[in-house]
Amino acid sequence: MTSHKALPHPREVRLKRGLNQVQFWSLIGVTQSGGSRYESGRNMPRPVRELFRLVHIEQVDLAIINREDMEVIGLLKTQFPDLYESLKKAVSATSREEQ
Repeated sequence: MTSHKALPHPREVRLKRGLNQVQFWSLIGVTQSGGSRYESGRNMPRPVRELFRLVHIEQVDLAIINREDMEVIGLLKTQFPDLYESLKKAVSATSREEQ
C-alpha cells in the first residue's frame, strides 16, 4: 500500500482542504508545532509520512478501520486476487460517479 511517488507538500494539501494547522495535524496525532516544522521543510519520520498519506492523500478515516479490516484486505489480496481487483474497480467506478 506504500506509494513510491513523491507526496505533495503538506501545506498545499492543508490549504486545499481549508484546515488550520491544529485541525489538519491533529487528525494524524501531530501537534501544531510539529506540523509547522514539517510545513517549513523538516523531514517527516516515516510513520508520520505514511499517516499523512493515508489520511490526507488517500482520505482514509482512521476512526473507522481496525486490524481486522486490514487482515480482510490482506486475505483478499493474497487468496482472492480476482475478487480484490473487481472490488477495487467497483469502488473506483462509484467514486467517479459521485464526483
